[in-house]
Amino acid sequence: MAHLATNNTQGHSYDENNDDAQKTVFDLGAFVGDLTVEEDASSDDISLEGLQQELEECKQDDVVANILSKGTKLRDYTKGVENNIRQVELDSIQDYIKESDNLVSLHDQIRDCDSILSQMETLLSGFQAEIGSISSDIKVLQEKSMDMGLKLKNRKVAESKLAKFVEDIIVPPRMVDIIVDGEVNDEYMRTLEILSKKLKFVEVDLMVKTAKALKDVQPELEKLRQKAVSKVFDFIVQKLYALRKPKTNIQILQQNVLLKYKYVISFLKEHGKEVYIEVRGAYIDTMNKVLSAHFRAYIQALEKLQLDIATSSDLIGVETRNTSLFSRGREPLKNRSAVFALGERIKILKEIEEPALIPHIAEASSIKYPYEVLFRSLHKLLMDTATSEYHFCDDFFCEESIFYEIFAGPFAVIDEHFNSILPNCYDAIGVMLMIRIIHQHQLIMSRRRIPCLDSYLDKVNIALWPRFKMVFDLHLNSLRNANVKTLWEDDVHPHYVMRRYAEFTASLIHLNVEYGDGQLELNLERLRMAVDDLLIKLAKAFPRPKLQTVFLINNYDMTIAVLKEAGPEGGKIQIHFEELLKSNTALFVEELLLEHFSDLIKFVKTRASEDPGANVENPVTGTEVEPLVKDFASRWKAAIELMHKDVITSFSNFLCGMEILRAALTQLLLYYTRLSDCIKRIVGGSTLNKDLVSISSIMYEIKKYSRTF
Repeated sequence: MAHLATNNTQGHSYDENNDDAQKTVFDLGAFVGDLTVEEDASSDDISLEGLQQELEECKQDDVVANILSKGTKLRDYTKGVENNIRQVELDSIQDYIKESDNLVSLHDQIRDCDSILSQMETLLSGFQAEIGSISSDIKVLQEKSMDMGLKLKNRKVAESKLAKFVEDIIVPPRMVDIIVDGEVNDEYMRTLEILSKKLKFVEVDLMVKTAKALKDVQPELEKLRQKAVSKVFDFIVQKLYALRKPKTNIQILQQNVLLKYKYVISFLKEHGKEVYIEVRGAYIDTMNKVLSAHFRAYIQALEKLQLDIATSSDLIGVETRNTSLFSRGREPLKNRSAVFALGERIKILKEIEEPALIPHIAEASSIKYPYEVLFRSLHKLLMDTATSEYHFCDDFFCEESIFYEIFAGPFAVIDEHFNSILPNCYDAIGVMLMIRIIHQHQLIMSRRRIPCLDSYLDKVNIALWPRFKMVFDLHLNSLRNANVKTLWEDDVHPHYVMRRYAEFTASLIHLNVEYGDGQLELNLERLRMAVDDLLIKLAKAFPRPKLQTVFLINNYDMTIAVLKEAGPEGGKIQIHFEELLKSNTALFVEELLLEHFSDLIKFVKTRASEDPGANVENPVTGTEVEPLVKDFASRWKAAIELMHKDVITSFSNFLCGMEILRAALTQLLLYYTRLSDCIKRIVGGSTLNKDLVSISSIMYEIKKYSRTF
């Protein structure tokens, strides 16, 4: 310790010799060095490894830092700390002495608690032993409960299956009474369903077939099946025979009676196949005969209402004057106009959805109808009947094939009638109307989504087209082979053959507007070429070219007017005739002017365009022109009046005639204008001005005739 004090003294002396600026910096290494020379410490037993690191960490401690910063010696500081600890220890002892009574009391309480806890431990140990025995009992009970639960579950499953088996196989007395003695009604239908389920159960389930109970029940079920099949067979056949009664509303009977018992058919299908086949055959036979009779009677009634439109001799190119003693009497023209003109017959296409004709009502009013009206009514009735029957067969029998077996009879009746009518039909427009009617009926059936008439309607359509082609070719050949001598009439007005052609063509064009049938358009073009040739031949029969031209213009104009009624768009045929009308109108205008002003026109065409000084040998002179001017001035108004009268009498269409007259007067004005221009170029031509008619005067006259249109 003395050595340590000496070192400390030396260290202190060393510190006093340092500069004042470095007094606050404490050398840890030197301080630690002081600790290593203590006499009580054995340098051999103490390791200073890591001391430097610990001192570096202690530098961050506030107390250590404070000691180091103040330069307090460690020994002094240690003594102070030990004194403090000793004082605290003495104070604590005094405190314990003061609390000795309390500590004794606490010790007594702890001892009492320990005694009580010992008793509780003994008690709880007893409880634990009892609970262990109860737990083993509970485990045994749990195992028994699970075993009983499994048995219960198995018994319930067995009970449910057995109950279902008993329910499905047992034959209640009430069911036997209803099947054997009950009336066929709604309750009977429900009982049939129950019986059907039992029969299926017995037949389908393999386990049931091996059951002993089946031996007792199966004979009873078979007897009930036979009784039910027999009873419903008699019932349904009786209902089917009701369909054969006269004046029976078949559709009402089907919908209100038979469909209520459609389960009978299902039952027979499943449990009485042979009887079902009999019922099916009975229904087919009944409906086949009933519908065949209805359609036959309806067709016979319609035939009384038929209006004959055309015969084999009612063709475009056939002469109207028929002197044959054996020819049939000709109907009045008003009744025969429908042979070539569509007229009001087009309305039938707008009445497609109208109800079918009621023959006795129509017969009472003494009205006759073209065949296409009867054709539409017959097929409207067929569509409605077929639609109703198709739905019924699908609902009642669940078989579509039955429909075709039922309607084999009605189809045969209609085919027989149609095959007798079609070969004698020479009404091309009527046949085309029937083609369009069939097309509309196909669309109706398509919208109804009923395919049962598809093949029939296709067959009718296929039969109609060749007939139309045949009748059309008769008209075509009548034009190609027409006798011009017998057809020609000394009349420039439209020829009746051309009117027939125009009306016939316009009718077919009208019927083709919404369909655009290319084959029909090709046939119409062939017909147009034939009538062109015939019309030219008829025109050449007139002795004068002017009459020929007038005849052609009248026929072309009439044809165009009729074609325009068929449709505003016209088409190739109308355009063709408009071009022919235009060219023939120009010819007539020229011929009409030549008839009244031939010298004037000849001069204008040959000499008026010459330059007076160019032709030295034969120049245009006033002497050459003067007669033309004076002649025109003296009679131009009278000539125009004659032209007007000529046009009025020559052309059937007043408006067409006035257009032609205007064209003629306009051309005359052009000729006279060229003459006036020629006179102005002639030397001394001014002397003729007094005889020249002013252009304004001619214009006034043209306007005057224009106002009479």
